[in-house]
Amino acid sequence: MSYEKMGYDIDWILPRVRSPTRLWRIASSITVAAVGLFSKILIRQRYIIGTSSLGRWIRGRGNVPLITVSNHHSCFDDPGIWVVILNALKVVEFSNSHDKVVYEVSKLSNETCDVAPDLATLRRRDLGGTLKLRHLLNPFVMRWSLAAHDICFTCSQHSIFFSLGKCIPVVRGAGVYQAAVDFCIEQLAKGGWVHVFPEGKVNMTKEHMRLKWGVGRMIFESPVTPVIIPIWHIGMDDVLPNEPPYVLKFRKNLTFNYGDPIDLTEMVRTLRERKATDVEARKEITDFLQDTLLKLKVETEELHVRHFKVKS
Repeated sequence: MSYEKMGYDIDWILPRVRSPTRLWRIASSITVAAVGLFSKILIRQRYIIGTSSLGRWIRGRGNVPLITVSNHHSCFDDPGIWVVILNALKVVEFSNSHDKVVYEVSKLSNETCDVAPDLATLRRRDLGGTLKLRHLLNPFVMRWSLAAHDICFTCSQHSIFFSLGKCIPVVRGAGVYQAAVDFCIEQLAKGGWVHVFPEGKVNMTKEHMRLKWGVGRMIFESPVTPVIIPIWHIGMDDVLPNEPPYVLKFRKNLTFNYGDPIDLTEMVRTLRERKATDVEARKEITDFLQDTLLKLKVETEELHVRHFKVKS
């Protein structure tokens, strides 16, 4: 399928990233590392992390594919949500039943973990941010992400940069059977990691939006049902506002809440056994993810208000 041109032909991108040259791989490694390191330096601010399961899933899932889904409030959400740094930490909440730790971060705090030693040791393994430096330096480990073709791929320079950063041009309005979604399913079949902003655009008004069905197709058609990790975050639009002059800002209150990993193998099997149509399957899966993200949204907003004393 040919992309809408928007004044620049981007049909070369998917063939290039499917069969990269050695020079392309090297350039991709440099791009991913440079963007990641810049973001790590930038986001040294106060924030809370709901759970640190993402790093363990990236390291230990083997060949099981991974999909992360999150809300989209700022153009800096990706890479920002992957490279948060804990400058200093204090465990302020722990729940055995939900296997979840909440960290309040302050540059002035020098307190250490006060939970049980074995749990503290486990959590310290993931206190360098949601991703380790070695992940940022390894483009084979890092996610593939969908990016709007009419924003990120409007000229050769932007197209090369975002492609090297493992972003794929998605055409809004072209439906679920477009090349970008096909490519993501290919990567999942290889055990890869795909990140999706299922709202389909930066939700500047933060209104309730029905999720796009592309993620439902990815999950339903992946040869191995991927693990899904839902994410909700608050404050990234304070780091990079959605209004001019679009200047990055420091020392903002940020909350990142990583939900429990979800295995939809049984749901997919049930849909196939009852011979659900592709449309029915995509809708049921996407509706489930929508409900999951909305619950995570409520939980994250409560955490944000509680720990940053934000006025409601």
